[in-house]
Amino acid sequence: MTIIYHEEHADPSFLEGKKVAVIGYGALGQPIAFNLRDSGTDLVIGVRSPETGAIATADGFTVGTITEAVQMAEILLLMLPNEVMPPFYLEQISPHLRRGHTLIFGSAYNVTFRYIEPPPFVDVGLIAPRTMATTLRERYENNQDFQCFVSVGQDASGNAWNTVLAVASQMGALRGGAIEVSFEQEAELDLFAHQTLLPTMHHLLRTAAEVLLARGYPPEAVFTELYLSGELAEYLQSAAQRGLIRTLSSTSPTHQYGTISRIDRFSELKLERMMETTLNEIHSGDFAREWAKESNDGYRRLKNFMKQQDALDLWELEQQTLEFLGRGDNNET
Repeated sequence: MTIIYHEEHADPSFLEGKKVAVIGYGALGQPIAFNLRDSGTDLVIGVRSPETGAIATADGFTVGTITEAVQMAEILLLMLPNEVMPPFYLEQISPHLRRGHTLIFGSAYNVTFRYIEPPPFVDVGLIAPRTMATTLRERYENNQDFQCFVSVGQDASGNAWNTVLAVASQMGALRGGAIEVSFEQEAELDLFAHQTLLPTMHHLLRTAAEVLLARGYPPEAVFTELYLSGELAEYLQSAAQRGLIRTLSSTSPTHQYGTISRIDRFSELKLERMMETTLNEIHSGDFAREWAKESNDGYRRLKNFMKQQDALDLWELEQQTLEFLGRGDNNET
């Protein structure tokens, strides 16, 4: 039976007298640090560069090197990017771990695929928000909820769950419910969604735009209708709150009929097989090995992929439409 934790399951007072170190002050570490501080958590930020340290200092945090932060704190939130975390862990974290330390990961990736293997005398937990890092802070400030996955991979002290839930509560991660999963499930679900749903969505939107543009529809109308209006995002947001079928039921009868009567046209056995293949690659560790090779190669293939995508005429038309609508690069975050 799946367990879902809420605020009443956590005891934030369990953190009294304990210092929490946020290791990594990037896209995820920064909003988490702000949320924890606003909840009254005693913090230190461990950074890997003087430039990042200057940003954290300007934000009003106590800052040190990664090693210094590990030595100062009892609870370590590891928020470095997956591909760069292992060497920092090996050189600056692992040698300084002691009994009583708790490691809390924001992603189960490195533990699942054994790029990091914590020693048996520390607690190991997971708090993985299911929202974009850019909205994590905004949702906390607006008292809005978001879901997350939580897990305990190793309970050396017997209090690992107390620590994980207390930290999750202080982050605001229990407001919308925290679902207990295994480390392996979190890593595989995350990779699966990004390697199946997002590629499919990008391909569908790009193909739809190309078909409509080839038929002479104006680019401004095409991109607006497909996604720039935000209607698609609102539909998915409604599905997040009410469920997919109830959201469909709230559309007009014309749209309901058009969706349901044509849905089988896009039901491809090949798509199901491709998803199964993708999941097998993730579960076996093949993708993790492929990504390790790619990151060690300076992201050569990734850069080539992005260069090929950027060269498509479609995106120039998209950018022109954004500028026409008063958006564009100046509004990027």
